[in-house]
This record gives sequence, C-alpha cells and structure tokens, in this order.
Amino acid sequence: MMTGMNTETCDPAELAALREIFASRPEAVPPAGWEAVRAFEVGHGIVLPEPYRTFVAEVCDGLRAGPPYYGLLPLAQTPSDWGSGRNERLLAEPFPLTSAWLWEAEDAEEELSVEEFEARTDPVFDHGSLLLGTDGCGMYWHLIVTGPQRGHVWQIAGEGAMPFGPDSPDALMPGAPGFTGWATHWAQGRSWFADD
Repeated sequence: MMTGMNTETCDPAELAALREIFASRPEAVPPAGWEAVRAFEVGHGIVLPEPYRTFVAEVCDGLRAGPPYYGLLPLAQTPSDWGSGRNERLLAEPFPLTSAWLWEAEDAEEELSVEEFEARTDPVFDHGSLLLGTDGCGMYWHLIVTGPQRGHVWQIAGEGAMPFGPDSPDALMPGAPGFTGWATHWAQGRSWFADD
C-alpha cells in the first residue's frame, strides 16, 4: 500500500509547483473558487484531498491541453466519452483498491457472468474517485477522494486499474505519487509507463 502523503493540508511548495505548471497557460480555466469547492464537497459528502482542493479553488479548474491527453476536466465534469446510462458515481463510498488490479490478465478458474464481472469492477470506476480526464480509448484518470488511496491518482481502463507513482521500482507507472507528482510528470513530457 502507498502511504506518506499529506492530503489534509496544502503544502505551499506543491501549490507553487502547480501554479508554475498551470497558471501561466492562456487556455487554463479560471479557478472555481472556495464557494464552488465547498458546495461540491457538501453535495457529495466528501472533502477533496490537498493539494487538489486548493488548486481547484485558487489556481485552475481545468486545462484543455492536459494532463491527460484530452485535457484536465473542470471539477464535477465527466469526459465526453464517459457515456450515458452508467452507474451513479458515489464519491463518498471508499475506493475499493489498494494495489493495481489488471483483471484482463487474470486467469479465471471459473468464467464470470457479465453481471458478476460488473459487480466486481463497477465500484472501481464509480466509488471514491473524481474523474480528472481521459487519454482516450477508455483510459480514464481518477483522483481518489475516499479510502486508503485518498490523494493518489489512478488510471482505470477496461483492462484494469493501476496507481500512478507507487514507490516500488518495478511499478507500472513510476513517479512521485499524488496530484502534484502526476501533473509535474506530465509537464516534464514524460511517459506514464515505465517501459515507454
């Protein structure tokens, strides 16, 4: 399990790094403001993790240029390819994972029905996370807002779910964990995956 991030207090150095990445970009969406952030939190029964919380309130509420490939979404929006008829997103329900789960790579001893498979995977997509954006092809980036992974960024796709930035040297997506680490990684033009 990944630990060690302060998600309760905004580190001034992290906020300064985020300002440097986003504030000077002309296509940056203006910050949402504290009133909008608090209304979103009350409406979903959560408190957003820092430094994302302060970032959205004071620095920027979205950027078409990224991260990810199709842009950083404004607070409370979903990507255009998210689709309709999906389950309700329950941000107050804890995100169910603490380590990567590549369900497509699993050797299932017994074949699951579509209903059984969806019962296991739907909470990964819909519980305890805020959508940050998409790289296309069903690859979505989520900021975990509740549960043990609070503050971490995960990529969740049809093949599985994996965290960005675990400390392990054999991690699929190594880098500094958390929203600031993820945004900095993107700003440096680095690949998300270790083998790219």
